[in-house]
Amino acid sequence: MKKLIGTVLTAAALLVGCGEKGDETVTAETIKPIDINMSLVFTQNELLTQELIKVSDKIRERTDGSINIKVFPGGQLPVYKDNLEQVVNGANWIAVEDLSYLGDYVPDFAALAGPMLYNSYDEYLAMMDTEFVAGLKDQVEQKGIKVLNADYMFGFRHMITNKEIKKSADMKGMRIRVPGSQLFISTLSSMGASPASLPFPETYAGVQQGVVDGLEGSILTMYSTKIYEVAKNMSLTKHFLGTVGIYISPTLWDKFTPEQQQIVTEELDAGAVSNTAELIKLDAEYTKKLEELGVTFNEVDTAEFSKLTADVYNQFPTWSSDIHSTIMKELEAIRAAQ
Repeated sequence: MKKLIGTVLTAAALLVGCGEKGDETVTAETIKPIDINMSLVFTQNELLTQELIKVSDKIRERTDGSINIKVFPGGQLPVYKDNLEQVVNGANWIAVEDLSYLGDYVPDFAALAGPMLYNSYDEYLAMMDTEFVAGLKDQVEQKGIKVLNADYMFGFRHMITNKEIKKSADMKGMRIRVPGSQLFISTLSSMGASPASLPFPETYAGVQQGVVDGLEGSILTMYSTKIYEVAKNMSLTKHFLGTVGIYISPTLWDKFTPEQQQIVTEELDAGAVSNTAELIKLDAEYTKKLEELGVTFNEVDTAEFSKLTADVYNQFPTWSSDIHSTIMKELEAIRAAQ
């Protein structure tokens, strides 16, 4: 009886392997299309959105439509905390959010988005490749969030005003628009400003009418929103680096075949490289255009602002008490190796 069963199994294996038709049947039965929503707050025409649309198209093409990622920009679907909750709940969902939102699950992750850390895009990318960050990724995956990629950036944030700012004393009494985030509020306060939480769509009129004295944002933001029409100075504080991570449920990820996982990883990696290259290009291009439009750029006392903002890391009780020194040690090692 055992001999007969073995003969039947061998014959079946030969039939499956003897032609393309058999391979196609197995593939069609075992790999079912998976539709996934990707939610992000960035608008349709922003660089990061365009790069992720290209990535999703490539993944769809390379997987023959079996991984179908639909990109929903501009907050059409839940964003911020609600975005991450979809992932944690195991939905067919990919969230694109700032690293600070991972802090709700692994507090120290938020510190990687803290003030005055990175001097360049390369430093941030090197930080994401450290064992320290790998450990945080492992911790957050245990909470139901797999970090597919954290290398997507949208630029350094600077002070945008009608006044040259070089040191903290220059910011005294200035009302600066910030997002409604405690990290932003604490940071701008430590730098000497009076932070004012204001919806971004109201910011242009707010600066124009003197409700606020300026805002903080990137070169790309200043140009694309035409804020340069009401604020003619950018002080290069680099107080934050705008970054996002790409997050998925480990449960959903495990439904992918190894080949699908490899394709998704490869295309997200390639998209991050393309995004960085284009960001560097646009930084230079928009700086030149802004200068032609009458905007003045100036350097600041980075050492002073770094010293003042260091205390921000002590204002979040859930963060490790030595988190700032831990991150700085990693950055010192990165800088020494460059």
